Amino acid sequence: MRAAMIYALRHRTAYRYARTVDLASHLLHLKPRPLPGQRVLSAHLTCLPKPDHHTETHDHFGNAATRLFMVAPHTAFEVTAESLVEVDFPPPPPADETWPWEDVAAAGLGAETADFLQPTGYVPLLAEATAFGAPSFPPGRTILKGLLDLNSRIRHEFTFQAGVTSTTTPIAEVLRTRRGVCQDFTQVMLAALRGLGLPARYMSGYVRTRPPAGQARRRGADQSHAWVGAWMGPTDGWVQLDPTNNIVVSDEHVVLAWGRDFSDISPLRGVLLGGGAHRLEVNVDLEPEKVT
Repeated sequence: MRAAMIYALRHRTAYRYARTVDLASHLLHLKPRPLPGQRVLSAHLTCLPKPDHHTETHDHFGNAATRLFMVAPHTAFEVTAESLVEVDFPPPPPADETWPWEDVAAAGLGAETADFLQPTGYVPLLAEATAFGAPSFPPGRTILKGLLDLNSRIRHEFTFQAGVTSTTTPIAEVLRTRRGVCQDFTQVMLAALRGLGLPARYMSGYVRTRPPAGQARRRGADQSHAWVGAWMGPTDGWVQLDPTNNIVVSDEHVVLAWGRDFSDISPLRGVLLGGGAHRLEVNVDLEPEKVT
């Protein structure tokens, strides 16, 4: 029997504003999502200053969402999310026993999958993205074999390089330069799959990182991460693949939320009256607590 991992998660976001904020409304996706293979043992938020109104709800995709409304003037805003999560996602079925990918595409339009076939501002349907994905899905290949091949190709054909892209960099540019970060690689894979008629969703959360050999782990140095959820048909359901690292998600990822693209599940977004320019500081720690 495989052992489950328990992680302690701490995600701190701090804004400092050049001018006073008179009113603010924030939407947060900072609480991990309970799932088969992921059990949320505890989750809570600490906000400074304390919001005047605080609502816990769920968004269109079923993710935990927190709405904050602040009417007292303030020049700083800080949110710390702390969670304890047990993770042990089941392995996928044998790749050669999954459906042919063409059958998955033919069965793809349903209540569970329709949202994840649609083009979005961040993940448009591009001929070049579809063409990039097509060699991984020759006629008759099973869906999981194709997904694993595409996952591997992105890992080996693209270079991870921070600072060369932003959240608004078009997929076409990433395909041209073959450089970027996890969000870019995830959205390239989404565009390729959706272009082939295969439902795929944007997964947001965290991945366990390890310091270089002989070096101490740096506090607050972890980051948010993105990867792909892909549908293998009504029999086998969804599988999570991380193209940045070329792995199938098992016990080193914590899922916060999923959506069509990054904009659906940004960890924190808001509308402000006032504030002007701002400085942002983000610190993330994902630490293993124990193995069960």
